[in-house]
Amino acid sequence: MFTKTHAKYIQSLHHKKFRDEYRVFFAEGPKLVPELIDGRFSPCTLLLATAEWLAEHDSWLKKQVIDEVVELKDFELDKISALSQPNKVLAVFEKLETDEDFNPAGNITILLDGLQDPGNMGTIIRIADWFGIPNIVCSTNCADRYNPKVVQATMGSIGRVNMVYTGLVDWLSAQKGLPVYAAALDGVPLQKIPKVKEGIIIIGNESKGIGEPLMQMATKKITIPRKGQAESLNAAVALGVVLAQLVE
Repeated sequence: MFTKTHAKYIQSLHHKKFRDEYRVFFAEGPKLVPELIDGRFSPCTLLLATAEWLAEHDSWLKKQVIDEVVELKDFELDKISALSQPNKVLAVFEKLETDEDFNPAGNITILLDGLQDPGNMGTIIRIADWFGIPNIVCSTNCADRYNPKVVQATMGSIGRVNMVYTGLVDWLSAQKGLPVYAAALDGVPLQKIPKVKEGIIIIGNESKGIGEPLMQMATKKITIPRKGQAESLNAAVALGVVLAQLVE
C-alpha cells in the first residue's frame, strides 16, 4: 500500500542532497523503467505503479528481483512525479557503479566543462551511447547525472555510459599522447579534420563555452561552419554533429 512514507521518500529524491545520502535515483515511465530493470545496470529497490500497469506486467514482474512493489493511484503518482504528465510507473534504483580509473586510449572520450542544463546533459549521454562512446568526464559544476530530468532525457542510456565528475584540468593533464579537440566558434572547420579512432572532445558551458585553461590544453580547436545567423548551437546538437563528422 502506498503511504506517506513512500511519498516523502520519493519527493526527497528530487533533490541531489538526498540522492547522494541514500545512494539512489529514480526513473519514470512505461518505457524507461522496464529498460533499466531489464538492463540489470543496478538493483531496483522500489517500484510504484498503477493497478493497470501492474496487471499488464504481472508475468514480467514475477521474473524480476525488486525489493518492494507498491500499487498507487494516479493522483498519488501525480504527487511524487517529476514529470509534467506522470506516466503509470516510477522506480528507484541504486546508483550506478563508476569507473574513475578508466583508460581513454583507443576510444573517444567526451569532456563536459560546466554543462548545467539537465536536458542537454541527458541528451549528451544518449548521443554518447548512440556513437558507442563509453566514457564522459564532467567538471564538478556540471548537472548531476541523476537529476530526474537528466535520467528521463537519457532514455535508458544512463546505464550504458560511464560518467566521472572531477577537475578537468588535472584529469586532462594526466592523459598523454591523445589528441584533444575543443569545440569553438573560431576553430578549424570539421570537414577539414580527418576521422579519428581515439581522442578527447571538449564541449563547453551552454553560454560561456570552454574555460580558457582547458582551451589552452587543446591540440586543435574545431568548429561547425555557420551559414545562417544563429549565435550558437545547443551543446547536445553540436556534439552530435561533431561526432557524426569525426568518429570513424
